[in-house]
Amino acid sequence: MHAGLYAFSSIVSPNQIHAEIDQLSAERQVLWQQLSVGLDPNVKSEIKNIDDRLQELWHSLRLEKARLRFGERDEIVRRARAEERLERAA
Repeated sequence: MHAGLYAFSSIVSPNQIHAEIDQLSAERQVLWQQLSVGLDPNVKSEIKNIDDRLQELWHSLRLEKARLRFGERDEIVRRARAEERLERAA
């Protein structure tokens, strides 16, 4: 149904991730209303799929915000290792 996690290096902005979160949340709300009328296994399954996707999107959003704030993970690790080598040499 929905794509997997957004890649770190993609050109997906936090606003785009938020837009998908908003869309899925609205879909989920409609499905919950349908489920309140009567138990439907298909609706229940769709809600679970949306919940799983929302969890992925929130994770992606946190990662993307961290990347924007602190830089690429590889660069952070490289700097940390360089600092560690300097501390050991001192």
